[in-house]
Amino acid sequence: MNETSRDCDLLLTGGSVVTVDDERRVIEPGSVAVSGNRIVAVGPDEDLAGYRAGRTIDCSGHAVLPGLIDTHDHLFQGLARGLGEGMPLWTWLTDFMWPFSISINLEEGRIGAKLGAVEALKAGTTTVIDNHYAPSDLDTTLAVAGAIHEVGLRGAVARGIVGEATDIARRFNLAGELFSYSNDEEIEITTAAMEQYPAGERVQVWPAPLNIIYNDQDLVRRSVALAREAGVGWHTHCSERLEDPPTYLEEYGIRPVEWLYQEGLLGPEATIAHGIYLDDAEIDHVGETGTGIAYCPISHQYIALGVMRLRDLRASGAPIGLGTDGPCCNHRQDMFEVMKQAILLQRVHTLEPTISNGEEALEMATREGARYANIEAGELAPGKLADIIVVNMKSPHLTPWHRTVSAITYCVRGSDVVHSIIDGNLALENGRCTMVDEEEVMREAQARAEDLIDRAGLHGLLTPWRR
Repeated sequence: MNETSRDCDLLLTGGSVVTVDDERRVIEPGSVAVSGNRIVAVGPDEDLAGYRAGRTIDCSGHAVLPGLIDTHDHLFQGLARGLGEGMPLWTWLTDFMWPFSISINLEEGRIGAKLGAVEALKAGTTTVIDNHYAPSDLDTTLAVAGAIHEVGLRGAVARGIVGEATDIARRFNLAGELFSYSNDEEIEITTAAMEQYPAGERVQVWPAPLNIIYNDQDLVRRSVALAREAGVGWHTHCSERLEDPPTYLEEYGIRPVEWLYQEGLLGPEATIAHGIYLDDAEIDHVGETGTGIAYCPISHQYIALGVMRLRDLRASGAPIGLGTDGPCCNHRQDMFEVMKQAILLQRVHTLEPTISNGEEALEMATREGARYANIEAGELAPGKLADIIVVNMKSPHLTPWHRTVSAITYCVRGSDVVHSIIDGNLALENGRCTMVDEEEVMREAQARAEDLIDRAGLHGLLTPWRR
C-alpha cells in the first residue's frame, strides 16, 4: 500500500524515467512529482500513486529525463546560420564572424538570442551558457539576458570581454573594431549587467574574457575577481587550436592553462570552452581545481580543430559538459545530436568502440553539465530543481524501443521533445513554447538577418552552390 497521500503541483506518470541520479536508476514505468520549482519524489508509478496533483501528465510511451544543459553557445550567431562554411578558425573569425559581429545592433542581437533560445527549448535544452559578445554594450547584454529569460530557459549570459588589443590579437589580424572598449570600460559594463542579473536568478550575467590566448592578462585577472566577488561563474575560450598553446608560450613564456593555474584563477567557478590542447599538467590542474570544460564535438569537427582528451579529462575529475557552440559552428541547437557526436568522435579518433558510450554522453549533457554550471539540476531526484523534459518515443526512428538510454543518445532528435519543465513551469507544452510566439520570433529573425548580412557586406557567402 502507498503511504499517506501528498499534494504536489505536477505529476508525470507512466514514463520511462531516466533519473541520471547517483544510482543511475531507469524506472519503467515511473513517476516524478514536482512542487514549486523542485522535484519532491521520483519512483515507480505505484509508489507515487498517493500523490494528489494540481495537474497530471500521462507520459506513457515517453521518456522522462533531466533537462539538457548546453555549456557553451553563441545564440546571436543564429542570424548567420549556414554561412562561413569551410574556413579555418581564425580565417572564419577575421573574414566572417568579426565583420558580422561588428555590424550587428541591439535589436538583431536580441532577436538572434531569442530565436536560439526558442530552438534550444524546443530541442530539450533547459539551461544554456550563452557566450554573448556582439554587440557587448550594456543595453544589448541586458536585452539578450531578457530574451533568454522571456523564453523560459535557465542560464547565464557570459558577456564577452575583449578589452584593449594585445600583440597576439594584432599579429593574427584579430584587432579592430571589436576591441572597442578599454579594459576599465569592459569591467564597468560587465559589473552593471551583473547587477541586473545577479547570482541566484534563473538567468545571470557572468564575466567572460573572450579568449585567454588574445585577452590581456590583467583583464583576465580582473574578470575572475569580479566573478568571485559576485558569486557567479566566469567563462572563456582556451586552447582550441593546435597553435594556441605554442603562441601563448612564445608570447608569455608559459602555456595558457598553466598560467591560469599559477595565478590562482582556476576553480569551480571557472568554465573553459574547448580545452582541446591541454598537456598532462594542465589536465591535472583543471581536475584538481574542479574547473569545467565544455566539450563541443560538432564544432570541433566542423572547423577541424581536433579531438579533446576526454578520457584523461574525465579521469582528472573535472566537470565535462557538452556544448553546441552556436548556430554558425553547429547549425542546430540540438543537444541530442551533440551527445551522439560526442561518442562517435572519440571512437573514430581512437579506433576503439568501447572508449565512450551513451551513458557517458547523457551524464555529460545532464548531471556533469549541472556541475559545470553550478546549479542543482541535471538529475531527477528529490530536492533537485524541476528542470525536466519529456520525449515522445512513439516514432518510426525510435521503433522498436529496446533500451531507453541507447535510444536517447543515438535515435532521439530534438524535435521529439514534447514537454519541457523549467523551474517547475511548463515552458514547452505539446511541442509549443508557452511564453513566446514562435512564429513571430522566426518572422522577425528572418527579416533582421537579411538586412544584417547585407549591411555586413557578406554577400560573397551567399553563393547558392560552391565549387
